[in-house]
Formats: sequence, structure tokens, C-alpha cells
Amino acid sequence: GIGEMAEKKGSPKPTNPSLWSRVKAEAKKKFDVYPSAYANAWASKEYKKRGGGWRGPDNRVKKRG
Repeated sequence: GIGEMAEKKGSPKPTNPSLWSRVKAEAKKKFDVYPSAYANAWASKEYKKRGGGWRGPDNRVKKRG
């Protein structure tokens, strides 16, 4: 169904959903194919660059804060 990809169990959720959806919209314009590995990589990088973050299980290095 709709949202299946985003709602996989254990996937991190954006802490700034409105920023994330804005970046995703830009990715859709920027890339012919969305979702794709390139588009997702760009979107998450862009989202982080603009100060977005993720909560939930993350397989990357944990930042202590």
C-alpha cells in the first residue's frame, strides 16, 4: 500500500517532517526517477545539510549529545 516503504519497521523517522517533505519534493523535480538510490542519497544528504535529523534505530554511528 501507500507509505509501505517509509513505514518499514525499524526505519528512522525524520525529526523534521516538513523539511523532509520539502526536500523530497525537490528530489522529485531533480531526478527523473524517484524514489531511487541516487534521489534518496541526495535527499537525505540535503536534509541533513539543512539541519534535519532522524530518530529511531539507526545503523550509523551514534552521536552522543
